[in-house]
Amino acid sequence: MKKLYQLILKSFFGSFIFTFFIVIFVLLMQFLWVYVDDLVGKGLSFKIIMELFFHASVTFVPMALPLAILLASIMSFGDLGEHYELVAIKASGISIWKAMRPVFLFSILLSGLAFVFSNSINPVAMLKFKTLLFDVRKQKLAFDIKEGVFYKDIENYVIYVDKKGKDGSTIYGVKIYDHTQRTGNTKIMVADSGMMSLSPNQRSIIFTLYNGHNYTEDNSDKQTYKFNRPFERMSFKEEQIKFSLASFDLTRSNEDMYKSYQSMMNIHQLSTALDSLELRYDSKQQAFSESFVRRLANYEGGKRKTENGEWKTENGEWRVENGKLEWPLMEHLEPESRSTVLEVATGLARNAKDNVEFNKQDLGAQDLNIKKHKKEWHKKFTLSFACLIFFLIGAPLGTIIRKGGLGLPVVVSVLFFVIYYIISTVAERMAEFGDLNMFLGVWLSSILILPIGLFLTFKATTDSSLFDGDSWKKMFHKLFHRKSTAQ
Repeated sequence: MKKLYQLILKSFFGSFIFTFFIVIFVLLMQFLWVYVDDLVGKGLSFKIIMELFFHASVTFVPMALPLAILLASIMSFGDLGEHYELVAIKASGISIWKAMRPVFLFSILLSGLAFVFSNSINPVAMLKFKTLLFDVRKQKLAFDIKEGVFYKDIENYVIYVDKKGKDGSTIYGVKIYDHTQRTGNTKIMVADSGMMSLSPNQRSIIFTLYNGHNYTEDNSDKQTYKFNRPFERMSFKEEQIKFSLASFDLTRSNEDMYKSYQSMMNIHQLSTALDSLELRYDSKQQAFSESFVRRLANYEGGKRKTENGEWKTENGEWRVENGKLEWPLMEHLEPESRSTVLEVATGLARNAKDNVEFNKQDLGAQDLNIKKHKKEWHKKFTLSFACLIFFLIGAPLGTIIRKGGLGLPVVVSVLFFVIYYIISTVAERMAEFGDLNMFLGVWLSSILILPIGLFLTFKATTDSSLFDGDSWKKMFHKLFHRKSTAQ
């Protein structure tokens, strides 16, 4: 039995490692395709790119792990069935379930590690990934001056180049606007041609300009500069100007500013945050209800509430005439006063409506935030459960279809995973909008897929020919034959 278990575990473990990294690679390529515009042309160092890819790969583990278990299970047991090794195992008196037992125990171990990963490692990786991705996306493009375009990415300078040479360094028709003094276009440098080059430390770019002029307007005298503005022009044959490229360096944000996001918390932090959010929501809802009732408590149907709490009638009661709500007090007012009263009443009603709408949006946003925290709390457990479910689907399917390799197993695995992912996504969105209970929304995909896994496991352990066409023909023949006999 030990050698048999070693054979099965070796087959499964090799397939699992291979498929896991293949899935991570595919997801990483998808990420690169989505964010390629934010990465290209910004002069990012190899270290920053590798760090971003590493953190992104870690965040893809919750999606890649169940799919890798499913695919590895189908491949390993399908390969055993294709080479009649399962037949030899059953002929030796060993049941399919006993043959699946070591891989099942290994899947339980992976489920436990998946929970630890989801609760401890994934939030940290998500925090670092989101922070670095935000920094990369806001990073300026690398220094690249275009012909005939005003370049403004260097702080306090605007550069215009009429034409660039084929070597990319020679420039013609150069204009440089100096805004370091914050006085507008009062300092301008114009040159017929020039050369661009990087400093030895790669931290600055040096412009060597030829045959040009410096134009300067002096407006330091704030009292007379509108009437008397001295103008200075200086010609040169060669001049150098250096621009710092410090603004093109990647600025790393403080990770603490993103720690409040629910996807970057563990179970303990989510539970604490949920208690605070629910308490704040209840307090806000109660305060709004009390303030709204307090506004309407002084008047009710033409009655005013006195200091002792009794209701006193003032100038009659409200009544409905010709489909309109009328108050007898209005009949005794002058037209001008009546218009003023109506305007004031309309304003108060509008303010009350705006207050209700504002509080409705505020409470709705708080409720959505609470639901997102609950969803993230439940998802800490769904990853572990999904690993077991996909093993219960993959291993029996492998014994039934009896095909190894990357052909049919990949098709079947992707089909089941896509169904699981679509159900999970739709149900979670419905739960966020209140159409489903949050527990049911997060766990619905697992609840629906689990019976399929149990059914396939039962069929595999009982040697049922699930994909045998002859058996299905016999079953339908018997079914329709019985119906025809009954008729």
